[in-house]
Amino acid sequence: MCGIHAAITAASHSGLTPELRQSLINRGPDHLGHAQREVPCTASDRQLRLYFTSTVLALRGDHVARQPLEEHTGTGSVLCWNGEAWRINGQPVDGNDGEVVFSMLQSSVPIHDKARETRVLDVLRSIEGPFAFVYYDAAADRVYYGRDRLGRRSLLIKRDGETNSITLSSIASIPTAGWEEVSSEGIWSIDLKTYGDDSSEVSSKHVWLPDSTEDMVLSIGVFNRQLPPPEHQLDFSTLSLQILRHKLVESLKPRVLDVPEPPNTISDVDARIAILFSGGLDCTMLARLTHELVPLGQGLDLINVAFENPRQVALEAQQPHLRASDHYEGCPDRASGRKVFEELKSSCPGRCWRFIAVNVSFEEAMAHKARVLSLIYPHDTEMDLSIAFALYFAARGTGDCYVDQAEWQPSPPSTSTSARVLLSGLGADELFGGYSRHDAAFKRAGYRGLIDELHLDVSRIGQRNLGRDDRIMAHWGREVRFPYLDEEFVKFTIGSPVWEKCDFQNEFHPAVIDPAKRALRLLADQLKLPIASRLKKKAIQFGSRTAKIESTTGRLRGTAQVSA
Repeated sequence: MCGIHAAITAASHSGLTPELRQSLINRGPDHLGHAQREVPCTASDRQLRLYFTSTVLALRGDHVARQPLEEHTGTGSVLCWNGEAWRINGQPVDGNDGEVVFSMLQSSVPIHDKARETRVLDVLRSIEGPFAFVYYDAAADRVYYGRDRLGRRSLLIKRDGETNSITLSSIASIPTAGWEEVSSEGIWSIDLKTYGDDSSEVSSKHVWLPDSTEDMVLSIGVFNRQLPPPEHQLDFSTLSLQILRHKLVESLKPRVLDVPEPPNTISDVDARIAILFSGGLDCTMLARLTHELVPLGQGLDLINVAFENPRQVALEAQQPHLRASDHYEGCPDRASGRKVFEELKSSCPGRCWRFIAVNVSFEEAMAHKARVLSLIYPHDTEMDLSIAFALYFAARGTGDCYVDQAEWQPSPPSTSTSARVLLSGLGADELFGGYSRHDAAFKRAGYRGLIDELHLDVSRIGQRNLGRDDRIMAHWGREVRFPYLDEEFVKFTIGSPVWEKCDFQNEFHPAVIDPAKRALRLLADQLKLPIASRLKKKAIQFGSRTAKIESTTGRLRGTAQVSA
């Protein structure tokens, strides 16, 4: 994980404010570096200046890769890299991935501009994993930038017509007006030789898959629209369940193995990985399978967040038998989290599991509101804020620590996770039919309607809110990883027939397994997680009670713009 800032301008400064510099350092506390280049602009008589800043959170390789990566100190090409290249051309990447990517880009030897551009784009298109980048190709006087095809890392852009400048950054500066998300629909480039007076039209788009067909989804794979046979049922004996388990384990391996020990930790538990943990099916599956992969000497932290919502407090005030702690313990995610924490301890003996109960008072949430709003920009709705609050305080990772027992205690010890890697279950609902709208689509139009709805959900993943979530959680110097959104796992899942993922036609199952995400539920039950396999879906803002936390009635629309 890194912070990126780059500016193309005729001005004598980068526009990097002290506040934005600190925000970038929060994302990457291990190193801060700068680079600068000057390029003659043939479209005018001005000299263009290119300013590059990178901060680094070192999680790959045996050393801190100092960024920006430069061809030669002070001259040549420059790369600002924020991401994890798990595979390039289908092969695993050993060592520091940023250095590997830069080396491959530098091997773009053709002198002819078009051939060189093709070579650079081929390298970028071959990368699998979450990333955002800015690359200055000195030989071609061209700047490339973008986000991976699923949009899992943040990159914003701001164009200033008055100064004819373009700025790219992981986070918006304050005031935030004018910043936009860089689209993840392709790779973008700017030809500096023709950089003129109109900075709004200088970016060229290069699609991820030049020969893509209409059936291709996210430039990753073809969505399986096959209808089921007349008689079918998704059950424990379905052969695809074991393939699903294998694929999910393969997705987890690069994300949880060989994570370096956090520096300067004073914890007596070697916790390098933490799971954003509601106790729900998706995150519990990740926790259970991660247990099979990482050494038993490492602890695994389960971060569970609950909020004091004034509307709920007012309701509870009418029930005098409730304790003050019930403001948090009554949150749906807290209740499910404690139950499944106990279940994980039982099914995974020998592992040190720590349940970190993060309790956030209304006063504390409001004290951080301005910071949260600046991080999620350009997103600015009530729903954005509700989700961001939960992710922000979960990623901070500070709360009451439970190890030996799951039940609430009056004075538990407090702890902060040392983990720099967070695992998120995001993506499972879109892939396996976990939303209520999927059930509604089936009831409305059968399997054809369900397939259309799933196809739409998956195709929109790259346009959703992953950049927002990255900005929120990286603020604490931690990197969030999404095993369900691994390219190979997505390709496998969208290529599987719909009846091997969910089973709305056979609503009732002998083992009382819900039809939504039934494949994952059956697998969880096989892994001795009967409680997690049967829990109902809860959106994070309702499970943690952040939904419209400032509204006295709760009637405010989620799409309403937040008031500062």
